[in-house]
Amino acid sequence: MTSDQIPVDAVPPLALLIPLSLQHLFAMFGATVLVPVLLGINPATVLLFNGIGTLIFLAICKWKVPAYLGSSFAYIAPSLIIIGSYGYGAALSGYIVTGLLFLLSALIIYRFGTGWVKILFPDVVMGSVVAVIGLALAPTAAKLSGLSMDNPDLHVAAISLFTLLVTIISMTVFKGFLRVIPVLIGIIGGSTLAILLGQFSMEKIIEAPWLAVPPFYTPVWSIHAIIILIPAFFVTLVELIGHLQVTGSIVGTDMIKDPGLFRVVIGKGISCTLSGFFGSTPNTTYSENIGVMAITRVYSTAVFAGAAVFAILISFCGKFSSAILSIPDPIIGGISLLLFGVIASQGIRMMIEAGVDLSRTKNLVLVSVILVIGCSGALIDLGPSNIEGMSLATIAGIGLNLLFIGLEKYGIWNGNQDSQS
Repeated sequence: MTSDQIPVDAVPPLALLIPLSLQHLFAMFGATVLVPVLLGINPATVLLFNGIGTLIFLAICKWKVPAYLGSSFAYIAPSLIIIGSYGYGAALSGYIVTGLLFLLSALIIYRFGTGWVKILFPDVVMGSVVAVIGLALAPTAAKLSGLSMDNPDLHVAAISLFTLLVTIISMTVFKGFLRVIPVLIGIIGGSTLAILLGQFSMEKIIEAPWLAVPPFYTPVWSIHAIIILIPAFFVTLVELIGHLQVTGSIVGTDMIKDPGLFRVVIGKGISCTLSGFFGSTPNTTYSENIGVMAITRVYSTAVFAGAAVFAILISFCGKFSSAILSIPDPIIGGISLLLFGVIASQGIRMMIEAGVDLSRTKNLVLVSVILVIGCSGALIDLGPSNIEGMSLATIAGIGLNLLFIGLEKYGIWNGNQDSQS
């Protein structure tokens, strides 16, 4: 480590620890509270268990993995489907099971390694599924923004587009810390315009108490929710492994070996399971915080613990919850226009960085089928449960990929030839 770095095991003095911790908190704050807002639940609950989950994760990883566990965007699309049909309690049962699947995966990884993940989810399948997650949410963003054909509204659209513009400017013009909190800046900018236009009432915020215990939500067992959410588990498992590799390269240690991927997956699994039991959404490591580490060269896990403690403290502020819940839909819509597109773009980026060659028939077929099934509204009615959207696209992708592997194994595959236009 050079003199301008703060290593993983260092504990900065309090005067430095506090601002560094707040910096990481704000880096993920806008995105992590957007998830519960979209799902219609109290963000204080999510912030509380993100903080608790982060502390659990750090402890299980022996304080060797600098990371913050924030709300996962991979669960938004399937959660909206579940909530619309079965309620949020049903979604919680799916969250609990995905947490347990992480614990099961940790045991499999400990025994067999991670090769099976690549077999089920090669880069072409994973990238396509991630793209579907973002694209499937596009109609929701358009509706919230007043840009949908079903409910066009010029005033709503004006606030949404202004929010979007402020967010984009934050990402492209600002430097340093301001550049890593574009969502938060966008929300502030959009809220300011909404207040000036009389579209944002401060009354509920003023009346809210300073101190309030975050509400808990009760899980309701639902096999439908579990089936719908399983693909999101695979997405976040691969995302976790990727983030761990990137974090290790920044810090300069092989974290897959020490403290070990086994511990990392267990930490996330316990955090997600606990969150589900008490009403919070599944969480994941955040690329925003990884970016802050790369910029600041501060790797101390004590800083991430500090961010978690601040998140827990803020979750008990009644005015905070009221302020977040009072944000008008147009502002959320404006942010969503960008964020949902970013999710889809990340899927494309994954395939580009992995060198996925779409001139190969196998890759072309997989991407085409996954995108069309995932974004077309296709549905299979199985009686007690429907499979649709991301779930159906994921199953189709896995099934086709395994079929192609089988055809190659038995020598009856000729799909490696260039596709003809």
